[in-house]
Amino acid sequence: MSERYKFVDMNETGPGAVRTAFANQVAYCRAAEAPITARIVAAVATLLDRPETGFARRIANWPGAALADALPLRAAGGLHALHLSGAADDLAPIYADADDINDAAIVTGVVRRHEAALLPWLDGPPQTNEAGRSANFIAAMLWLADQGLPARFECLEIGSSAGINLMLDRYHYDLGGVQVGPQPGVMAFTPDWQGRHPPQHAIEIASTRGCDVAPVDLTDPAQALRLKAFIWPEHAIRFARIEAAIAAAEARPPDLVRMTAADFVEQELAKPQAAGTTRLLMHSIVWQYVPADQQARITAAMEGAGARATADRPLAWVALEANRTVHGHELVVRHWPGGAAPVMLARAHPHGAWIEWLV
Repeated sequence: MSERYKFVDMNETGPGAVRTAFANQVAYCRAAEAPITARIVAAVATLLDRPETGFARRIANWPGAALADALPLRAAGGLHALHLSGAADDLAPIYADADDINDAAIVTGVVRRHEAALLPWLDGPPQTNEAGRSANFIAAMLWLADQGLPARFECLEIGSSAGINLMLDRYHYDLGGVQVGPQPGVMAFTPDWQGRHPPQHAIEIASTRGCDVAPVDLTDPAQALRLKAFIWPEHAIRFARIEAAIAAAEARPPDLVRMTAADFVEQELAKPQAAGTTRLLMHSIVWQYVPADQQARITAAMEGAGARATADRPLAWVALEANRTVHGHELVVRHWPGGAAPVMLARAHPHGAWIEWLV
């Protein structure tokens, strides 16, 4: 890219880091075609100038890494929940993307009146679960099959949230004209495809299993509302997808356990692997929330298992994660034996709207 971007230290702490996190999130939302969310985040950032409420002071004095902790999105999720529940009607003009209104004044008033409801939203990271990201996982499986790995996949996911992507075998995909999955499927995805189409192979999802430190039960209305609150309001189709995912979970719940990412990966890699099956670790927009020590454990576990992998029992690692420097997302794959070096297969929209295939 010709435009220069400021390097962002995900682990920076302190008051300056909080302001940087909010500025970065505003730019990130705008780049992802989420102007309403950008307005909400920018309005919350104005609270830092005069942090008069406990909510504002807690944000201003955030003890951790504000960007890695997704602090701006925690705050935005709380405000969106108030809007979705009808508890704060004065937010409606912002969520309608109306012009000539004072976003900062509206948000300041809402925070003053609803501080007790908003404070708990700062306690934990966003639960971002988007079925559209599964198109990236499927495209990566097609590529892996083209590299000669068995086209039968045992899928393991960390940061599964509600397990929506664990149901990826129930969806249909049109990936640049390459058709994958049942028709019509619980959901159908046709991302705007840029570049060559992915390889065409018949693939099989043998199993899916995931973990989350705070798994969401889609069949619980209160938990489903929390998940909806973290959906960016600009992307109306995502709300329809959540409803479809709820119906799918009610019919057959995803295999989802409460566990840390590192414990889960180590446990699953220790299990016997069927011959003729590719064991695949996948995750999307979650790595930044995994503590550094767990990242190191996962990497060590994967590389250790990779060293023992064989052509008949290979291992793959598929990650769709944010590059905060360029405000974009990258689909990166490693596989063993023979492909331990990371390969960036695509750049992608964070919610599945488009995929730019690079290989």
